[in-house]
Amino acid sequence: MVKALKVAAWISAAAWVGLVVARGRFWDSRADGLRDPAPGDPAPDVHAVVPARNEADVVAQTLSSLLAQRYPGRFAITLVDDRSDDGTGAVARATIAASAAQHPASMVDGTPTPDGWTGKVWALASGVEAARAAGARPVFWWFTDADVEHDPDTLARLVATALGERRALVSQMVALHSVTPWERLLIPAFVFFFRMLYPFAWVNDDRRATAGAAGGCVLIADEALRGIGGLERIKDELIDDCALATAVKAQGGGLRLELTTRSRSVRPYRSLQEIWSMVARTAYTQLRYSPLVLAGTVAGMLLLSYVPVAATFAGARRRRADVAFPGIIAWGTMALAYAPTLRLYGMRPMNALALPLAALLYTGMTIDSARRHLHGAGGAWKGRTFRPERR
Repeated sequence: MVKALKVAAWISAAAWVGLVVARGRFWDSRADGLRDPAPGDPAPDVHAVVPARNEADVVAQTLSSLLAQRYPGRFAITLVDDRSDDGTGAVARATIAASAAQHPASMVDGTPTPDGWTGKVWALASGVEAARAAGARPVFWWFTDADVEHDPDTLARLVATALGERRALVSQMVALHSVTPWERLLIPAFVFFFRMLYPFAWVNDDRRATAGAAGGCVLIADEALRGIGGLERIKDELIDDCALATAVKAQGGGLRLELTTRSRSVRPYRSLQEIWSMVARTAYTQLRYSPLVLAGTVAGMLLLSYVPVAATFAGARRRRADVAFPGIIAWGTMALAYAPTLRLYGMRPMNALALPLAALLYTGMTIDSARRHLHGAGGAWKGRTFRPERR
């Protein structure tokens, strides 16, 4: 048993070193790398579409941040009240009516989600259709979540980057709410693992097939959106942001994905259950609904997260340096890779030693995601359940 643990610890250590060295610098947490606009830069027409479902407690704050954008070109906003039952629509209308901003804004009531569509993608498509019906012909669409607050220069920097770097889609992973104890344990880890799955340097490299986006803030060229056949192309995708990026890149469109601290989610996760449900909604989708891939993922997560800790403590307890040493290498490399993400979120790098605990919880969420899908409850979110057809 000890010998097997020793071998597994060396494999884990080699895996972590390999990830850090060869996987697109996924651990690099430098943020806010988008271009600053220069005087005289073009400012093409932009239209924001905001899908909002049961966001009454935050939509005034976030919608106000859109109305306050310092953008010299024509910019308009359409908020889609996605059949909320908490008064989101009334709050949005009142916010628009009270605003003195120069940017026009409107709210449309969402319609029932048709079969074969996810709720969010249908809301986005409804907003695009409503804007076009009202005469909008923007060069760019800005899709942003109703719980995300943006600094006033966000849109200008998104557009400057898209034009200056000839990107068809520019996306920012906004700063997620990380105040409660469960948030502080799990949310930075979520960002870390997302970047491990989708190394931003690879996403931004036109020579690589890797494609990803963060749905809270996506600027997409109208030409690119039309080129992929519109949002109908991703109508049944639970991980709609990455599916959109994949479709755009497959058509030859360039991507840019960055971290940011200038846009932030103001929606707190008040309990472990809320975070658990958020992850379990799509984790099995990420694994393509494959039990074999699920088994491999669980084994890989245990190798990367559990084995280093087990080897370190088992080696120390038995006074076996040959067992503890590879465990320390693996655990230490893991912590060093994670520390930049914690610094981004204003946390002590020492907290990186708790990443194995977060990883084990995410492993449990992934297993539960598979269970939910197998019982017909996959994709559950805000009172709706969606189960796409397996391809």
